[in-house]
Amino acid sequence: MSERRLQRVCVFCGSQPGRRPAYLAAAEALGELLAASGIGVVYGGGRVGLMGALADSALAVGGEVIGVIPRGLLEREVGHPRLTQLEVVDSMHQRKARMAELADGFIALPGGYGTLEELLEALTWCQLGIQSKPCGLLNIDGYFDGLKLQLERGVADGLLRPLHAGLLLIDTEVVPLVERLEAMELPTLRRWLAPAQT
Repeated sequence: MSERRLQRVCVFCGSQPGRRPAYLAAAEALGELLAASGIGVVYGGGRVGLMGALADSALAVGGEVIGVIPRGLLEREVGHPRLTQLEVVDSMHQRKARMAELADGFIALPGGYGTLEELLEALTWCQLGIQSKPCGLLNIDGYFDGLKLQLERGVADGLLRPLHAGLLLIDTEVVPLVERLEAMELPTLRRWLAPAQT
């Protein structure tokens, strides 16, 4: 039996629950699915919002959940107290680097500035060859439709190569997104600015 490709997935998501019940349901479904599939969860370490729902659902079925949280946020009492492991770091930069180090892939759920910034940085690292890990976007209730349009505009205007746009898997359902993430073969990227590469 071959070892599964994704041992851990880093999930980026909001520290608020949002106003749509579908967001919370998606966070819970993703946490449960990853844990039931034997895939560990790496996330920002919070106990509130979609972050807390993700962690609680994975823990409820015996999953491994590793949180990485900056000291300043822990001291404001938003750190989750029941994780498999909670790593405390000094800065947001250290948090992102450590989460990337621990994970074999990334999934973004609805969220605000932090979620978008974390996802786009992970994609940029793939584009530049800093890492080679699949990235997925769970587009619940059309939340990321605007981002999809922006990426399409980037391709149409020649600012984003189709090959690089294809680094992001987008789905509206939890199960197919995780399956696609596990099966994804990332392209071999040459010099990312080479004119011959599309």
